[in-house]
Amino acid sequence: MESGKVFDYLVVGAGLYGAVFANEACKAGKTAVVIDKRDHIGGNVYTSRRDNIDVHEYGAHIFHTSDKKVWEYVNQYAEFNHYINSPVARYKDELYNLPFNMNTFSKMWGLYTPEQVQAKIEEQRAEYIAQKKKERGLAPEEAFVPQNLEEQAISLAGTDIYEKLIREYTQKQWGRPCTELPAFIIRRLPLRFTYDNNYFNDRYQGIPIGGYTQMVEKLLSGVPVMTGIDYRTFAKKYAGKYRKVIYTGPIDEYFDYRLGHLQYRTVRFETEELDMPNFQGNAVVNYTGSEAPWTRIIEHKWFEFGKDLEGNDLPKTIISREYSTEWQPGMEPYYPVNDEANMKLYEQYKKLAEKEPGVLFGGRLGTYRYYNMDQVILQAWEMAEKELKTRILVGSVGKK
Repeated sequence: MESGKVFDYLVVGAGLYGAVFANEACKAGKTAVVIDKRDHIGGNVYTSRRDNIDVHEYGAHIFHTSDKKVWEYVNQYAEFNHYINSPVARYKDELYNLPFNMNTFSKMWGLYTPEQVQAKIEEQRAEYIAQKKKERGLAPEEAFVPQNLEEQAISLAGTDIYEKLIREYTQKQWGRPCTELPAFIIRRLPLRFTYDNNYFNDRYQGIPIGGYTQMVEKLLSGVPVMTGIDYRTFAKKYAGKYRKVIYTGPIDEYFDYRLGHLQYRTVRFETEELDMPNFQGNAVVNYTGSEAPWTRIIEHKWFEFGKDLEGNDLPKTIISREYSTEWQPGMEPYYPVNDEANMKLYEQYKKLAEKEPGVLFGGRLGTYRYYNMDQVILQAWEMAEKELKTRILVGSVGKK
């Protein structure tokens, strides 16, 4: 940066969005420099290696997509294993398979056919909706419109599933009762009437062998990267050293919160190494009851089947307990609270962003949206194709 060179792009954020954009910029013959305020690349998909275990430092990340082009793209930069996300829910001393499927229902009710289960759910739904209509003074033929998350969930899945697997878990996640949460948070609940524990419906699914960090390293190969760098400090010191900014940090932070703070939920992790080969027998166990203060426990080794890179069994294990808390300034923002008030505030920031010369906003924090990893890549591609006047080609570079 001390030389006379002027870069085409300053990419703020070395997460998946920034890495993909910088990669595509360089392939298009442009120059880019990437900075990140954290001391590592990868953003929230960052993994570290401890005792031959790849630890998902910011929570479980399972890559899944139905987009063949996205899948072929990431496979240029990493070899993926065949991990299938099959979490388990623990309610007190009861264990249930997720997502909600015939294994879940047969354990809960002792029913074994889809017809029996559908009738049970419909019975609970109908009873609840009839009760709510009576409370509201609605005629039986009038439509029932859920007013909060509790009403939405029960009207979709019935009372038993709600009470054991949704209510207390959701309250821990959001820090408030389900009756105070908007109905749109649960637009639908996937009720599967098959004995299938695969959480995702996507065609492609897996985890990079050796972790996500080495995949992001390959995406950023040949791109100057500086970590532990604050954007404001950098911009002040190196003004004029880049032509445009791709900003993936919080949009309200960019504008010094002049209109107020957007709200997020954040996650705190307690990670420990245990001198045992197997703690819970599954990569992800959700704790749906209020007796456990954490929302879930991750046992990282099972993302790669309990083996090291040479296929040997691992004698120790590493677990992380996750605690969902209200975000405060200085904390890492995770999940945007996309309620009406926050979306109105975001729209005001978006208008400011559209007038900001030479700065383009992208990614989860830059657009105040929650994205899956494949959606982040697609969003980065969209900006890259528009900005670079190019088409994203898959297979144009060999495996790296």
